[in-house]
Amino acid sequence: MPKIKFDGRTIAAFSAGLFLAVAWYTLSGAVLSGWSAEVFPVIGAVIIAALMSAFAVRKPATAIQHIGDVSLAQQLRLLKTHTMVNVVDTQNLLVEVNDLLLEATGYSRDELIGQPVSKLYANDGTSFADQIRAKLCSKEGWQGETLLRRRDGSICITQTTVTPLLDSDGKWIGSISARTDITKTVELIAERDIGLTLHELRDDVWIVDEKTETLKYMNRAAKNRFGWTPTSYTDITLTQMAQEHDCKAILDACAALKANKETFIKLEAHIFGTKFDVSTKWLHPNTPNGRFLIMLNDISDRMAEERKQADFISMVSHELRSPLTSIKGAMGLLLSRAAGELSPKAEGLLEIAHRNADRLVLIINDILDMEKISSGRLDFDIKEFDVSEMVNEAVRSNSAMQQRSGMNIRCVGVDAPHIVETDPNRIIQVLINLLSNATKFSKPGDTVEVMIESLASGVRVSVRDEGSGIPEKDQHKLFQRFADMTNSDRVAKGGTGLGLSICKAIVESLGGTIGFESREGEGATFMFTLPTRISDKVQEPVRPMLRSVG
Repeated sequence: MPKIKFDGRTIAAFSAGLFLAVAWYTLSGAVLSGWSAEVFPVIGAVIIAALMSAFAVRKPATAIQHIGDVSLAQQLRLLKTHTMVNVVDTQNLLVEVNDLLLEATGYSRDELIGQPVSKLYANDGTSFADQIRAKLCSKEGWQGETLLRRRDGSICITQTTVTPLLDSDGKWIGSISARTDITKTVELIAERDIGLTLHELRDDVWIVDEKTETLKYMNRAAKNRFGWTPTSYTDITLTQMAQEHDCKAILDACAALKANKETFIKLEAHIFGTKFDVSTKWLHPNTPNGRFLIMLNDISDRMAEERKQADFISMVSHELRSPLTSIKGAMGLLLSRAAGELSPKAEGLLEIAHRNADRLVLIINDILDMEKISSGRLDFDIKEFDVSEMVNEAVRSNSAMQQRSGMNIRCVGVDAPHIVETDPNRIIQVLINLLSNATKFSKPGDTVEVMIESLASGVRVSVRDEGSGIPEKDQHKLFQRFADMTNSDRVAKGGTGLGLSICKAIVESLGGTIGFESREGEGATFMFTLPTRISDKVQEPVRPMLRSVG
């Protein structure tokens, strides 16, 4: 029974009821007679008093209900103002979306109304929407994180509560979802976790502001290297680091990224007296959040270990080359009949041994050259020389293999002189290697063409074969050490896998460039270009200081 509030309106209603009841009792008692004069006045007075009391109670109850309705509407309006809201029917079709949801996703109302709610979900939206629907069918709600795919394809992370809607009979008629955008919160948590990970790395990590080039972050390893406290590096610039701590290579790398509009550079640099592999990544270029992420990996221990290995290989190779040269010379004398005639069987076995001795000498020479290249000790004898003479010499040196394989070598452009400043012996070494490869991968009777062309800035030499070509999947590793191609078959064709990497190092050290063109099944063309004049100081054939990745 509702509690009666005795305000002015209620008191007036009760007073009026009392007055009317008394008036009825008096008048009806005077008019009526007999038993009716005793019964009807009392009954009428009670009915009148009851009706007036009911009226007094009913009005406040209606007012309370009206206030409740107004409060519920205000709550829903407040919810829609501060939260993304959508309503779906029993078929998971959107029937209502509020402005915040439209603003967050970039859709218009017409693009969503009547569409499956799965349109909003990233990944497998249909499956996810069905999982929630199964809960709602059981008149249960659902809470959790949902990934919404915006109209532009980006992702919005939301914390979502889905509640079933029921009619007056308790039948499920749809659902209402309230979503809060937590994308930035999740990103901040991810950044915090990344920061904790970077802090614990053994490599030095710097983060530098793109515009001001000031240090914004250093992990523990980087700070310990300088002996700095957590805030010692605040607002120190890369220019200061270059001047005071020998970090000019890093400053130059960041400048190169900006100038070349690239996003990644890797280099080797000596910093603080230590050799580092330095990786510089340009994050969010040309935006207010532009940053350079710089990682320094101390490779001094690795370099020392590689130096030991190189010294060992060099020693072993030198020790092997001397006896092999003697063995090869002795077999050559025997084959030339210096010790008398040989039986056909003995001569055949000796030729096999002599060819394998040649192969071992070439392998040892390749290993020694690669060791010199790695350590920057490959010597050059620079002089003016005719490229045509180099080509002819390389063809003569390759004549024995040419005869055994039944190949034809055609030279184009060798009739005219092509004078360049270079190391002729090293270029002949490159040519012999390219001719040897062309012969190995061609069929008997094929033709290998060597062409010389004069350019404005130098001379280009190309070696073209009609062989099997280079598979596209292998082309990226062609100039790597010990590169093993799909169709290389070293056992049958010989080789160490070092030849092309040595050629590349020699040509680039002499100021030239080297490359190739090939399609599988259609042969290959290797070409290198030499400048007419080389700089006074021949560049040491070490790994490039700056390597860009698009």
